[in-house]
Amino acid sequence: MTEAATLLEIKNVAKRFGSVKALRSAELRVRAGEIHALMGANGAGKSTLVKIITGVFPCDAGSIVLAGVARNFRSPAEARRAGIVSVYQDPALVPDLTLSQNMRLARVPLESVTGYLAEMGIGKVDLSAYVRDLPQPILRLIDLARALASEPKVLLLDEITAALPSDMAGKVFEMMRRWRERGHAVIFISHRMAEVSAICDRTTVLRDGATVGVTETASGSQEQIVSLMLGTDIAKAAQSVAQPGVGQSIPKDEPPTLEVRGMGLRNLLHDLSFSLRPGEVLGVAALEGQGQDELFDCLAGVRRFDSGTILVEGKEVHFRHPGDAIKAGLVFVPANRLQALLQQRAIRENVALPMFRSPRSWGPLSMARERERVQSAVTRLQIDTRAEAELRRLSGGNQQKVVLARWISHGFKTLLCFDPTRGIDVGTKRQIYSLIRELAAAGSSILLFTSELPEIRLACDRAIVMFAGRIVNEMPAREADEATLLLSAHGLVPRVAAEA
Repeated sequence: MTEAATLLEIKNVAKRFGSVKALRSAELRVRAGEIHALMGANGAGKSTLVKIITGVFPCDAGSIVLAGVARNFRSPAEARRAGIVSVYQDPALVPDLTLSQNMRLARVPLESVTGYLAEMGIGKVDLSAYVRDLPQPILRLIDLARALASEPKVLLLDEITAALPSDMAGKVFEMMRRWRERGHAVIFISHRMAEVSAICDRTTVLRDGATVGVTETASGSQEQIVSLMLGTDIAKAAQSVAQPGVGQSIPKDEPPTLEVRGMGLRNLLHDLSFSLRPGEVLGVAALEGQGQDELFDCLAGVRRFDSGTILVEGKEVHFRHPGDAIKAGLVFVPANRLQALLQQRAIRENVALPMFRSPRSWGPLSMARERERVQSAVTRLQIDTRAEAELRRLSGGNQQKVVLARWISHGFKTLLCFDPTRGIDVGTKRQIYSLIRELAAAGSSILLFTSELPEIRLACDRAIVMFAGRIVNEMPAREADEATLLLSAHGLVPRVAAEA
């Protein structure tokens, strides 16, 4: 690659946050007219590098060269004026402002934003709507349209497809290709190998804050990328996540831990009925907006349903708020970990939080007992504690582990996992799957929704598929191949009874 072909060059960039070295020696060279993947395990430094490139953080060492000119951006606005714009993992929109107010705040023309939304098939957006009232997938596309309205030379997309259903992800890929055809560059961060292989021209891999390799992205390069990411023998990295017994038949005479009968919620849920037995992982598959969010909210006590019943170990329960669900043994792990964590507090405080749930337990606590329970859970999940004092400094994967550690230390009967591996690297995914199987083997029940359909066969014993607020198919996990799940998720397969 000649110097003239290089649009953006990052040389030996380093960044430290207190005692944590987020980046040691990051390098990245991106050509004009290419889609370049940036990959690495959670905590490798990808998001930190993106924020340095876009002026959120200054680097401690190294240089940024854009179109042959050395740059040192002091703010995102300065980077935007130079032609670098990012769409981060969480939409950079103010929840209590309307869409039009957010666009004015970003100083982008509304007509450009609506034009790009129309190109992505989102033609009818109420600009007077408040951001807090809009679904997350729509917000991701709005954030992308806002970034495109600045006409960037370099567009950085940080896990933009992690929260998107396949049809919306396809719209994003179309825009990426168009941007490449215009001679611009796209830097794409994703943990989905299939996406990287399908859309990207080359891949740069970070590990432990340093660049460890660059590959030509093509079919067959996935093993090389995973090996670079994990720094281990590819044979180990490629081991199946599934444990012996995944897809096993749970004895029908085993009484259910959780049973839902005829649950209905306005026009969102319709006569939902299913059961979950001890030691079983029940997968839930659905496209965006088919009622899965509302189902988990009802089970977690976040919403009240209109009809039907929930039974826990054969007894009918009523949840007025999440505390009632927790008391009944149902605990929730949301996809958006920011909803579950105290970002400014320490890991220990976040894990120990359930100990303070009941006012009757307030008062002197056994610090030794608390430390023992917290440390046991942290060790079991291999949580990176270098930034122990402030949880927001942890990578997304480690933050999700903290949510899981909280309930492992507290105890539960049924774990409600809503897309727990969204935006998490392959190594951490394997850890979470293994943990889910361990918990099931110990007798816990797990209800698992995942937006990545191949995960159903890897982690579950049985699967149900939702469409338009109804359960339209049910099957053993061994039969839950991606084609079958997709057909069912589009409402194209009649409901069948699961095998024993």
